Amino acid sequence: MSKRIVSFSNPFHLSTRLGQLVIFNKETDDEIIRSIEDIGHLVIDHPQITFTTGLMQVLAEANIAVVFCDVRHHPSSMLLHLDTHHIQAERFRAQVNASEPMKKQLWQQTIKAKIRNQAKVLELAGHRPLTLLNLSNKVTSGDSTNCEAQAARIYFRVLFGETFLREREGPPPNPSLNYGYTILRAAVARALVGSGLMVTLGIHHHNKYNSFALADDIMEPFRPFTDWLIYNQIRTIPDYHNLTKERKQEFFQLLYSDCRWNGQTSPIDVAIESVSANLAKCFEGSAKKLVYPELPDYAENREFPKP
Repeated sequence: MSKRIVSFSNPFHLSTRLGQLVIFNKETDDEIIRSIEDIGHLVIDHPQITFTTGLMQVLAEANIAVVFCDVRHHPSSMLLHLDTHHIQAERFRAQVNASEPMKKQLWQQTIKAKIRNQAKVLELAGHRPLTLLNLSNKVTSGDSTNCEAQAARIYFRVLFGETFLREREGPPPNPSLNYGYTILRAAVARALVGSGLMVTLGIHHHNKYNSFALADDIMEPFRPFTDWLIYNQIRTIPDYHNLTKERKQEFFQLLYSDCRWNGQTSPIDVAIESVSANLAKCFEGSAKKLVYPELPDYAENREFPKP
């Protein structure tokens, strides 16, 4: 079942009562109660928001990712539960003991899926994706020939223009990409933890300063969904470079949009959970292949569908 994303951008006090989320508006003294079991992510985006420790414990036990935003209103940190699966220790051991050949095969499958989704974005945008499709077929175990980087150079310049460079601190639409990818990363990290896996231990990413290496691995094929959303924002919003409240909400709502996974239509956030569970089975040896979702054929006007 798809979970909701609840975002707070005004001065509230958040607490819990009888297992429910209690939202107290500090400006109006109004109080709202929401069901915690329907929430997947809770976003705190105001410096005057306060909350109780009891609420954080309840949210953690429900495997709800709590995302904190910085002064620029960009997601900057996240709170995750450390014990969310009944056989977590067993899955930890399977993940730690995974062989290098297995991890290289999983990375090969991951990059193939990413490049194919990038090709689909280009096709939806009216471009010929044959070069990317050919590259996806050339991805080797561990992507030893770095097809991922070759595809990225072609993909971003075709999608966003010949002068565009994908840089974290670069000009628009880089800030939008950063924001969208951060939301995606949080969703993937939550799903991995829920499947009893360690987000710090990746199959490819392994920077010692990266606490979410596995999330960075598994989110790769999902990135093109964000790219397609931003491409359509650029086409339809004159001041797309401004990350307004409405545009940010679209990034959150993206997780509820449809994708194609295992021959079925599914919300993206549900597919993320399915991929995480699939990965756990690969580590345990009960599955051999990591299956990722694909972008669906959107409407003829090629605009990203509203949830």
